[in-house]
Amino acid sequence: MSVPRSSVPAMALTLGMITTDSADPVPLATWWAGQFDAEVADPYGGEFLLVRGGTLPIALAFQKVDDPTPGKNRLHLDLGAPDLDAEVERLVAGGATVVARRGDESFAWVTLTDPAGNEFCVAGADEAAAEL
Repeated sequence: MSVPRSSVPAMALTLGMITTDSADPVPLATWWAGQFDAEVADPYGGEFLLVRGGTLPIALAFQKVDDPTPGKNRLHLDLGAPDLDAEVERLVAGGATVVARRGDESFAWVTLTDPAGNEFCVAGADEAAAEL
């Protein structure tokens, strides 16, 4: 049964942050902060860290869990960069690992993992914007 659109209340949700589970969140939060020239806040003694500022449009959070979900993460960051190759090189030099270069001449991106093995993708900023 569908609800008529006119009877649906206005949406009140906003995106507060993107959170990643980790067995050791302090170095992971520090690594991601370095990628965005952001700051790490640790108000809970290493249990839950916030990364904000720099070039981040939203906060990233890293929470300590005893048993992170195994396997491929179901949610990942898709990032854009003005120079895809230079950004991938910078990320790898900082500790990321390239999983695969994907796409073709019309749209290309690179899938990487952060030092904890979480996948994320980087596309050229112009290519990423063109897909919207």
